[in-house]
Amino acid sequence: MASTGSSYSIVEYFGGDDGYRCGYCKNEKGNFSHGMWSHAMTVQDYQDLIDRGWRRSGKYVYKPVMNKTCCPQYTISSLSVSFFVITGEGADPKKPQCRKAKDLRKERRQQKEQRRQDGEALTSPNPASNQPKNLEEFIADSLPDDALHRLEVRLVPVNFEDPDFMASYEESVALYARYQMSVHGDTPCECDEKQICFLSLSPSLQAETSPDGPEVGYGSFHQQYWLDGRIVAVGVIDILPNCVSSVYLYYHPDFASLSLGSYSALREIAFTRQLQKQSPKLCYYYLGFYIHSCPKMRYKGQYRPSDLLCPETYMWMPIEKCIPRLETSTYARLSEDPQAGDANALKDLSRALVLHRRTVMPYAAYARKRKGSSDEKEVEHYASLVGQTCAERILLYRA
Repeated sequence: MASTGSSYSIVEYFGGDDGYRCGYCKNEKGNFSHGMWSHAMTVQDYQDLIDRGWRRSGKYVYKPVMNKTCCPQYTISSLSVSFFVITGEGADPKKPQCRKAKDLRKERRQQKEQRRQDGEALTSPNPASNQPKNLEEFIADSLPDDALHRLEVRLVPVNFEDPDFMASYEESVALYARYQMSVHGDTPCECDEKQICFLSLSPSLQAETSPDGPEVGYGSFHQQYWLDGRIVAVGVIDILPNCVSSVYLYYHPDFASLSLGSYSALREIAFTRQLQKQSPKLCYYYLGFYIHSCPKMRYKGQYRPSDLLCPETYMWMPIEKCIPRLETSTYARLSEDPQAGDANALKDLSRALVLHRRTVMPYAAYARKRKGSSDEKEVEHYASLVGQTCAERILLYRA
């Protein structure tokens, strides 16, 4: 791959001994995670990290301490080229429909009825019309040419030198703040801090291109949803060598009843299928974390087929086989093979790379140069979490 920045990923490791407030069950000291600050991150390294249960929030990369945290978070992925089933689980039948959406459907029914009364010829029955629609047909049919409103989806790279990103940046920032304050109850000051995290620091994931990659390249992007000329939602996504990873979604609170989370997921799945035609190995859609102990987070299991990442073997397991285990225990080893282990477990700490005094060196060389107390246990802990491959490729900053 060709990178626009450094060829190395550079991180600082912070450990994960201190508990903090859980955003799901509200336990004040129940959420534990390992953390790293990413000064630079290649897309391949991040792909390998999320396949070991890591996740990024801006430049901060974290991994839940699965057997300690109150609400274990399992990485979930779906094969985008397969047929997806929305089971309907988790839907709220009491949730009011958006009035505009109802009016739009009513108008369409009236238009069809009027055409019938006028004797206008309708399309003759098609034997194939009884076949289930694929995702692309479903999206296309939801956006007819004669719709009362116009929805446009734009993909822009998270890059302050990109004119499209900068042209919509202020509007996107304002939308994010409005969403956070309305939906999550954040204060204006908190929004300012999080805007930096989600909107400004995302470029820590380096933009890269590859001859066998997608035309848009790899890196961080905003998938913007424009309704009648204004942004109503933004999906933050990462395009990686094997997947499209959904990072975050924020939207205008006035459109909350439109289930934009589900709609954006379907659009992102369709986008992944589009990219897969250009780069065959890019065929997975990552929805982030699945939290079975939190009912409002179970909706991610609606997209089938889906797999959960075993927190001990880092093997993908069908979600249908995982649910019974998670019903009996919030934390579970998901692999059914008791003999299976971590194929990329740390085997040789001496080969882990560190960045010390602006020099790249293996840990063995650094340990010989280091003065003062040993940091071997800390570095070994970090390397065991990222795995042997990433430990030999990612630079761990050492002061």
